[in-house]
Order: sequence, then C-alpha cells, then structure tokens
Amino acid sequence: MSKIVSIHSFRGGTGKSNTTANIAVLMALEGKRVGVIDTDIQSPGIHVLFGMDEKQIKFSLNDYLWGKCEIEEAAYDVTSYLNANIKGQVFLIPASIKAGEIARVLREGYDIGLLNDGFQDLIDKLNLDVLAIDTHPGLNEETLLSIAISDVLAIILRPDQHDYQGTGVTVEVARKLDVPNMVLVVNKVPQVFNTAEVKAQVENAYKCSVAAVLPHSDEMMALASSGIFCLHYPDHPVTAQYKKLTAALLA
Repeated sequence: MSKIVSIHSFRGGTGKSNTTANIAVLMALEGKRVGVIDTDIQSPGIHVLFGMDEKQIKFSLNDYLWGKCEIEEAAYDVTSYLNANIKGQVFLIPASIKAGEIARVLREGYDIGLLNDGFQDLIDKLNLDVLAIDTHPGLNEETLLSIAISDVLAIILRPDQHDYQGTGVTVEVARKLDVPNMVLVVNKVPQVFNTAEVKAQVENAYKCSVAAVLPHSDEMMALASSGIFCLHYPDHPVTAQYKKLTAALLA
C-alpha cells in the first residue's frame, strides 16, 4: 500500500530538503519506488541535491498547477543521476526556479485542490510505494493540505528556542488534523550536547516520539547540497540517523 510522507519544519534552514532527499534515496536503496515533490514553491531547491539544473526541467510543479501539463509530465526519473546501485527508483517533481514564475505564484496563487489531485495521480500513474513531500516551512494553506493527507509526518527542528516554540504549534495543528503517525527529528545538534538527553527532553516537551537526532556535521556543510549525503558518507553517524528515520517512516 502506498504511503504519503510529509517532511516539515516551522522555519527554513532546518535541513528539511536534505532530510527529504536522503530518506527518499535510502528507501529506493531498499527497492521502493519513491516520488519526491517540492511543494516549497516560493523557495524551491531540492532539485539541486539530485543534480538537476534549470535546463533539464521542461515542466515543473508550477506548470501542472497552471494547467500546462499533467502532473506525471513534471516527474523526472533521477535514479541514474545518483551514480549508485539503487534497486528501486526515485522520481523528482521540482518546483520552478524561474524568478518570474515564483513571482507569479506570490502574486496570483493557485488552486490548492489541484495539489491533492496531483498527489494521488502521481501515486497511481508512477506506481509509487512512497510519495515524499518537501513542504513549505511554516503553516500556510498548501502545508496544511500536505499535513492533512499524510500517512506520516516528520517535523524537523533544531535545538533552538525559536524552533521549539514553532514546533509546538505545528505539533498541535497536526494533532487537530488527525495525522495518523507523527515523529520528530532533531537536526544540527552540537557535539557538546548529550543526544540521549536531547531526545528525552524533546519527547517530554511534545509528547511525541523522536525518530532521529542528527549531529552537526562539518562533512554535511562541506558537501554544500552538491549531492546526497548518505551516498557520499554511507558510514557517517548522520547517515545512521537517516537510516533510523527511514525505518520509522516505513514502519
């Protein structure tokens, strides 16, 4: 049975897109057919992690939302870009990175209901096992839709007071929307912190399971979004936490 997984954060800069890309690849390594859709239409970027540039994007999510194409026409099989022995497949549905099209979204908006239809069409037409949604940070209309239709919601936060407060709001909203399964991911944890204590404190604060605690990584910073971390550093502690998260999301 197909599963919709939303990866969300209250603020930008938490590592949401990196996390989405890495769990998608780890799922594909296990033989899953995975779709990754960038619904952060106002500030898209996950395509960079998969090595795509603007010239390779004929149709984007924006084109589907404006009636210029079918949703599957905006889906690109990026499996071969990963240069790895992947048993499954990864399909990426990017949002437009053209300034004019981003401005049009901000100015005119779009029919939110089309997103829901598009999600289901992607699952059916690409025969997906998992659809991973890279959401827009914060709580806006499309994010609420993504959360509401998710089978699993992963909320990413940093050990930061602003993130703690915003995450509390997001967790409460998700509970009101009756999301079947919700986990937290604590990212960019300084090495001086005790990860077991961080996990316990966050679980106690939100009464929600922490699926992974990712340490701050110089290697992640040096990679600078030029690839998929778990493929470049398969034995790294961050990759081990991505694997824990992936297992939790597939459970």
